Amino acid sequence: MSTAEVDISRTKAWLMAARPQTLPAAAAPVIAGTGVALHEGVFAPLPALLAFVGAALIQIGTNFANDYYDAIKGADTDDREGFTRVTQAGIISPEQVKLATFVTFALAILSGTYLVYVGGLPILVVGLASVVCGWAYTGGPYPLGYHGLGDLFVFIFFGLVAVMGTFYVQAAATLAEPLTTTIPEGTVTREAFLASLPVAGISTAIIVVNNIRDLETDAETGKRTLAVRIGYRWSRVEYAALLGLAYLVPPWLWLAEGFGPRALLPLASLPYAAVVARTVCTRTDGEALNPALEGTGKLLAIYAILFAAGVAT
Repeated sequence: MSTAEVDISRTKAWLMAARPQTLPAAAAPVIAGTGVALHEGVFAPLPALLAFVGAALIQIGTNFANDYYDAIKGADTDDREGFTRVTQAGIISPEQVKLATFVTFALAILSGTYLVYVGGLPILVVGLASVVCGWAYTGGPYPLGYHGLGDLFVFIFFGLVAVMGTFYVQAAATLAEPLTTTIPEGTVTREAFLASLPVAGISTAIIVVNNIRDLETDAETGKRTLAVRIGYRWSRVEYAALLGLAYLVPPWLWLAEGFGPRALLPLASLPYAAVVARTVCTRTDGEALNPALEGTGKLLAIYAILFAAGVAT
């Protein structure tokens, strides 16, 4: 048994592998999607709750897969400045982390059975695609994160799909019969799409910070993230553009979509966003970027709560 295994309890080790600091990326889409559901008069608490459970399990399963595959592929080295990876550090065996990955994804599918009953075939397709892509982020024959597609994966599945999916299951529970095979009218709306854009932007910004921090070690190990491909300058432009997208949506909702001035509530988080962005745009070391990574996650949670409060009425 290694020194690391002796020093860290099993519970703490699994918490480290699950990375609870990333859970805002699972909760934020549900919060924003539920805010729109309240605005549209289709709020349904049980589908919203199970949407969060499913999203959290997919997030944790993706984290386990990332921990396992980055270790066995040599992408995680002793020079890496990020949070401790339990497989690479020898705290939990690779076999156990791999098993936990599949168990967690299986639980995500199980928790989604009620959502499939409510949302029918469309939610079955979306749910299975989310699980497969969560695994393929670092696993499989063409890992998305190793080919510069991780940012796009997060933008689509932790933003567009997660927010619109949360709205969809609530609207379907209210407006449609169970086990539908088509997309019922009123379940995929322009408002839900617009609500998904800020969450997609800030969720992707989290992975941008991660990849800026790891740019040098990823390049050395052959992990061709988007940050490795475009470098520090354009990665920072990407980060700023993603945050900019998030803060353009509230004024648009107010000026062009008929929402009241309360839709501007997310702008209250702008000063905090500016502080975190300043760090991301000026530093490359883990000492500064690890807090910036957590800060972007907190920004996502704060933004989502303000957004939901602003559009719900």
